[in-house]
Amino acid sequence: MFTDSHCHLNFPELRERLPDILAAMAQAQVDRALCICTTLEEFEAVHALARNHANLWATVGVHPDNEGVQEPTLDDLLTRAALPRVVGIGETGLDYYRLGERSVEDVAWQRERFRTHIRAARRTDLPLVIHTRSASDDTLAILREEGGFEGGSADGLPAARGVFHCFTETQAVARAALELGFYISFSGILTFRNAADLREVARMVPMDRLLIETDSPYLAPVPYRGKTNSPAYVPFVARQIADIKGLSIEHVALQSSRNFDQLFRRVTVVE
Repeated sequence: MFTDSHCHLNFPELRERLPDILAAMAQAQVDRALCICTTLEEFEAVHALARNHANLWATVGVHPDNEGVQEPTLDDLLTRAALPRVVGIGETGLDYYRLGERSVEDVAWQRERFRTHIRAARRTDLPLVIHTRSASDDTLAILREEGGFEGGSADGLPAARGVFHCFTETQAVARAALELGFYISFSGILTFRNAADLREVARMVPMDRLLIETDSPYLAPVPYRGKTNSPAYVPFVARQIADIKGLSIEHVALQSSRNFDQLFRRVTVVE
């Protein structure tokens, strides 16, 4: 019934308990989960999860926060994206939250890395899984520059598409992402007491453009806040959305899973 559109089951907190996590997912009616890659070095472990479990899928990408790792080339992403059960490009985007003493100019490598991911997504027609934190203006600007949205693309490639994951930005940013054709995904943050503004964003996002996720092992929803998160907890996100929108949790589960299939089209292809 439920689909967790973003989790990190290869991270140590979850990998060591994988049989228990899969059993808990089944009990919670979480039928599927997308395992997100954050470095090329971890790709094999992420891909193995998808290869070995029929209800798990994988992406390929390098998170904008990750430094001192293998920098992805276009060929690196294209080669891995062609493998079975790889259904998206990312996690990618921009993150200026941890600049420290650096300036935005000092992290030009983040912006070039993001551009590489967008180019790979357009070449493969796979959706981008976008992380943006304290960088929404640049994230949207680069998407517009690289995305091929205006009047068709001279290079003949499809326009970029994807999802802004673990959304915590403003209604204005959400509207801009929606106008570009992107989906918005909400995590357990939506259940936090101090997330009233984010709940208003969720109220505004149309149900046919909305996904749910855990981003586990992080950001466990209430009533598990502060504990290790798990895909089995994604129904708590669905419940919060149902309450916000005055819908049944079953409706949220069904529509968000349909949206997942619409965006991550390869999931519905028998491989």
